[in-house]
Amino acid sequence: MKCLTDRLLYKGNDIGRQNMLWNIAGSFCYAFASMVLSMVVMRMAGEDEGGIFSFGFSTLGQQMFIIAYFGIRPFQITDGKGEYSFGDYLSHRRLTCLLALAAGGLYLGLKVCQGAYTPYKAGILILLVFYKVADGYGDVYESEFQRQGSLYLTGKANFFRTILSVAVFLITLAVSKSLLTACMAAALAQILGLRLFDTAVLPSLAGTDWNKRPGMKGRIFKSTSFLFASAFLDFYVFSSAKYAIDGRLDDAASGYFNLIFMPTSVIYMVANFIIRPFLTRLTELWDGRDFKTFKKELGRLGGIILGLTVLAVGATALLGKWVLTVLELLLGGAYAGALSVYSGAFTVIVLGGGLYALANLMYYALVVMRRQKAIFIVYLLAAAAAASGSGWMVSEYGIMGAAVCYLLLMTGLALGFGLCTLGAFRREQKENARNGGR
Repeated sequence: MKCLTDRLLYKGNDIGRQNMLWNIAGSFCYAFASMVLSMVVMRMAGEDEGGIFSFGFSTLGQQMFIIAYFGIRPFQITDGKGEYSFGDYLSHRRLTCLLALAAGGLYLGLKVCQGAYTPYKAGILILLVFYKVADGYGDVYESEFQRQGSLYLTGKANFFRTILSVAVFLITLAVSKSLLTACMAAALAQILGLRLFDTAVLPSLAGTDWNKRPGMKGRIFKSTSFLFASAFLDFYVFSSAKYAIDGRLDDAASGYFNLIFMPTSVIYMVANFIIRPFLTRLTELWDGRDFKTFKKELGRLGGIILGLTVLAVGATALLGKWVLTVLELLLGGAYAGALSVYSGAFTVIVLGGGLYALANLMYYALVVMRRQKAIFIVYLLAAAAAASGSGWMVSEYGIMGAAVCYLLLMTGLALGFGLCTLGAFRREQKENARNGGR
């Protein structure tokens, strides 16, 4: 174990380059696996089981990940003053992981009792919930890597844990022909990956404070409650169309929608490449009251994301149908024509994904500004709109209705966060001017 840890640690002088390269590698591997797994399962196990897996992996499991994660990552990595120790964050995360598992079990139990899910489907979904909650547990370690300036370790953990669990999952599925068995194997591999690349590595960083101070767990809950509620509502808003399809259409439709939804993972990944390395810089600028440079950096990042969105939407409008036809060929002859009919919805989703990336930039800016209540209010309004409209749009217009619903909700988030960021910036700037600052 020590030998592996020594190999993971970087001892050179160019840590900035290592942080950038491994953050890209880890984020790409994680997003690529999320995209490809659903397609591979549909090919190997059929459209219905593929749809169950897609919903469990990218929707329900991810929603439970949000409970485990509790919206804390941006708070932890921008806690440069050490308000809370790693021991405090770890103690808090253990409790939130237990809450996530309980919530997932309760949801699936209710679905089985109502007759909406078979025990077999619920069994697959609970294993995927466990897999994602374990991912949420690892996040507290990976956030600490980044807080201590070792983002490369976060990237390595993401990269190697993903490779390990996906390889075990696919090999088990190919050999056993059982999705249930493969999900169980993946969950066990996830635990092994956490041990090898997270829990065994962090003790090697000298700056880690393992102390658990009395009452700090409760203070973290209080300090981050709006962030958690916002993160939970964020993912509900992001996935409301998927929930509506799961409730109103069949499992195959869930699988198809998740396939044309895949570009959002690429867009989110690229946005993270752009945003994450600058979070520490933005925090330093804001804490240092250098509002002019803060605004300039934020505007530059936003301009890059908007430019990439325009390029992505243009490429999708021109090549989307061809891309979906290629996916049909990869899935097999039985899927001929199953995806290409959704080329219009595909383009709409890509546009929505670009706006979601822009909304996330504004979200992180508000976190740096510590405007949790503003974040929560925007998400609450968006969640209310999602709850009232997503089911109707899917029932009336099917997959295209789901795509348009997603676009409208992402537009609302981008506008809401943008206005809140502008308002917060102007208030702080005026306050600073009154106090004789820059």
